[in-house]
Amino acid sequence: MYRDKIKQLIEWKLNNHKKPLVFLGARQVGKTYLIQEFGKAEYKQMVYINFERSDEMQGIFQHDLDPKRLITAFEFYSGLKITPEDTLIVLDEIQAAARGITSLKYFCEEAREYQIIAAGSLLGTNIHPAESFPVGKVDMLMLHPMSFYEFLLAMGEENGLARILRERHFDMMSVFAEKFKDFLKYYFYVGGMPEAVAAFAENRDWKKARQIQNKILKNYRSDFSKHAPKEILPRINMVWDSIPAQLAKENKKFIYGVLKEGARAKDFELAIQWLTDAGLLHKIYAVSKPALPLIAYQDFSAFKLYHNDLGLLGAMSKLNVKTLINGNKVFEEFRGALTEQYVFQQLILNEELSLNYYPFENGRYELDFIVQNENDELMPIEVKSGENLRAKSFKYFCEEHKPAKAIRTSSSDYKQESWMTNLPLYAINTI
Repeated sequence: MYRDKIKQLIEWKLNNHKKPLVFLGARQVGKTYLIQEFGKAEYKQMVYINFERSDEMQGIFQHDLDPKRLITAFEFYSGLKITPEDTLIVLDEIQAAARGITSLKYFCEEAREYQIIAAGSLLGTNIHPAESFPVGKVDMLMLHPMSFYEFLLAMGEENGLARILRERHFDMMSVFAEKFKDFLKYYFYVGGMPEAVAAFAENRDWKKARQIQNKILKNYRSDFSKHAPKEILPRINMVWDSIPAQLAKENKKFIYGVLKEGARAKDFELAIQWLTDAGLLHKIYAVSKPALPLIAYQDFSAFKLYHNDLGLLGAMSKLNVKTLINGNKVFEEFRGALTEQYVFQQLILNEELSLNYYPFENGRYELDFIVQNENDELMPIEVKSGENLRAKSFKYFCEEHKPAKAIRTSSSDYKQESWMTNLPLYAINTI
């Protein structure tokens, strides 16, 4: 299946000043598949080592971190002669090997000719106590679940709906609006985990897709037990289990009291950090002021937690497939929680955006999202899950601050007005 991140992998390969690449992402978002497809297509040969599955290689970094010695060890393991110009070295699940991530520093400083990708699902949670992340010595890429655009490609819409989105034919979007909405409903249920998408694309088997989602959720839960510190494991489970209820609230700010009565931030901050480091949850902060740079005005005590994947959130919430055939009800489920999760999931793919939300007027109003784009413009984004397009907070903000660009995304067709643009939900990626 096509993943848009392949473009950035090729850009990395062609960069004459590239460093070892750290490729991050939650489990089962498709990192290994994409790296191997990239290696097969772009290199003469590939040396692949999975440190979770290779006990004999886990201690390879313990003696010393001399790149020459390590290359020799990689050659013995793979049975291949590594030639820097046409060999891709893949160190998968590198967090399972102590000092593995540290070794990348020395490849950068002493043996930069070698082309190395280190991948890790739990790398953010499992840095060993005796090592630190080699900041400045590696390039970084993050893989998320499949976008709606990638979902359309998997469903065979390369020259149909996907092309309309890719080429931004807004007039054609209106013509095919109902077809777009049908596929969007499918995506709301299936989500972007590649295995679930592949199963659904093959024969549109809803039951099989849900079985795969439940299996992934079970594997995540197993990861908690295997890799999380035992002292915070119960709290990790509590935070994880609370996400559907947190997002179903009218005000989606994370509330510790939803976890248990009297819960405090200090009791759960490590559990939340573990889940965000694992890429299973994503945190966006409130800002106290809509000004540049947004990061300077973040309120670290007020945040929302979004799930890693829309389909997994639906599985956790027991979303019934019958909801899909009941008009546009799916977009309004759980007070629009699925719709806001969907929009977040598409926005986070754009690494140029700084993403926050903005409560104002003492909490009377709230912007769903406010972003700082690559042109250093502040752009408010309002998410409408139902047919009622009135957005008091959004309009009040735009009248007060007169942003150069303002986006409302809803199930309605594309419409350009003097003060804002209405983007259909299925076209939010065109932002």
